[in-house]
Amino acid sequence: MTSSSLSKGANLPVDSAEVRVELHWIAGPGAPDVDASALLLTAAGRVRDDADFVFYNQPQHASGAVTHLGKAQTGAGTSDTVGVNLGALEPGIERIVLCASADGGTFGQVPGLNLRLLDAATSAELARFEMDAGTETAFIGGELYLRQGKWKFRAVGQGYASGLAGVAKDFGISVAEDEAPPVTPEPVPTPTPTPIPSAPTPAPAAPTLATSAPATSAPATSAPAAPASATPTPSPTPTPTLTPPVPSTPPTGPRLTKGEEKLPVDMRKRLSLRKEQVAVSLRKHGVEGVTARVILVLDASGSMAALYTRGVVADVVERMAAVSAQLDDDGEMQAWTFASNPARLPDLRLGELPEWLRLHVRVGQLSLFGRKRTKRGMEPGQVDMKAVGIQNEEQKVIAEVRTFVRENPAAAPTLVLFFSDGGVYRNAQIEQELRAAVEEPIFWQFVGLGKANYGVLERFNTLTGRRVDNVGFFAVDDISSVPDAELYDRLLSEFPSWTREAGRAGIL
Repeated sequence: MTSSSLSKGANLPVDSAEVRVELHWIAGPGAPDVDASALLLTAAGRVRDDADFVFYNQPQHASGAVTHLGKAQTGAGTSDTVGVNLGALEPGIERIVLCASADGGTFGQVPGLNLRLLDAATSAELARFEMDAGTETAFIGGELYLRQGKWKFRAVGQGYASGLAGVAKDFGISVAEDEAPPVTPEPVPTPTPTPIPSAPTPAPAAPTLATSAPATSAPATSAPAAPASATPTPSPTPTPTLTPPVPSTPPTGPRLTKGEEKLPVDMRKRLSLRKEQVAVSLRKHGVEGVTARVILVLDASGSMAALYTRGVVADVVERMAAVSAQLDDDGEMQAWTFASNPARLPDLRLGELPEWLRLHVRVGQLSLFGRKRTKRGMEPGQVDMKAVGIQNEEQKVIAEVRTFVRENPAAAPTLVLFFSDGGVYRNAQIEQELRAAVEEPIFWQFVGLGKANYGVLERFNTLTGRRVDNVGFFAVDDISSVPDAELYDRLLSEFPSWTREAGRAGIL
């Protein structure tokens, strides 16, 4: 096919099954660096989710059809290339928008800017588009689009002063504020807990634990437990039992947890109420007094950015700290974050909860479009979220958590609280990991945060061929509006039955 020099708005048919789109410019003093990217759009002109954005931090689409191939030197110039296999595109993708962004300047400062469309098999040039620019910091150079079953290419040449983030937003990508300092959730937005009988009128001789858990000189350890066969009677010490108490007996108070006395008063009160509610939920399921190691896993993919920015994730962590405090009295919870790659966060020590929220529950350096700028706000122990990326790769963090549990055996089972807003696409790999984990002392409780497409996580309960059901799942539209009582009931609805089944199977 003969190469065509296109003017702005011109188009031509594309007969090649696989093409490369090369962005060319002349690098030099004062010229900003340039990056190529691509957006995969439906007939509505929008991405389906953030995974439909291919760029330097997310270089390959899940389908394998679109890939950011990277930069190369071409004589006196530089190129950045995106490869597109038109035959491998998923049904529903009808348009590929080919973008560029200038880092550290405008496109008016970029000499020799042009876009070339090449046949991937032969490297033959199919079309060339010379582009003129001014103050724009992002550009749509061209687009591949489906028309009456045939693919065509159009020279677009549309500039944006709002950068690549502005382009991405226009097509439905979730974008946090670029390079904002880490959000300090003070005060942490907290839904009003469901009223709990935390201060019932007990028999005169039966003291209860203070709900505010004030700092005292008493050791920060669990309240002593009576044998499982003991009959609950009024006693100077709250006596947990393995069966719910009779209605006239006040509920057993929450465990005292190491480090709890160091928390600010308002956070300590919320924690005490929530621990009480966790204890109520455990009693409902007949496993009062059960212990477990709790591990927290937080989705950090691009579509989660708004939930971090609004403080929703920080609120989730504080609510999960109560689960860990009630189930495991050592005052520590292991935590991971993940997107394209997993990263272990520092252990969450209950007494350091406010500082942990400030340092580790954040968008932080997850700035999709500012990778070359100076890092701001990084402190020792923080994870650079650019290394984590923005794509969903749940199977990687599942494998890493499994390895941690294997290498760090505990007397108690492990409860993994795994939060994600969906966009799951590695279904076969995730299923393989979770099936392999059936024989391990781990229960995986997945919680969907209102997006969509939870894939095998949602379907796993229906899959056969497992000795025990080691996975739970539920989704909520807005977790901030779910009262504590309902949230903890749902979180703990399947874990108790798994402990019994796993015990009978010899897994525990």
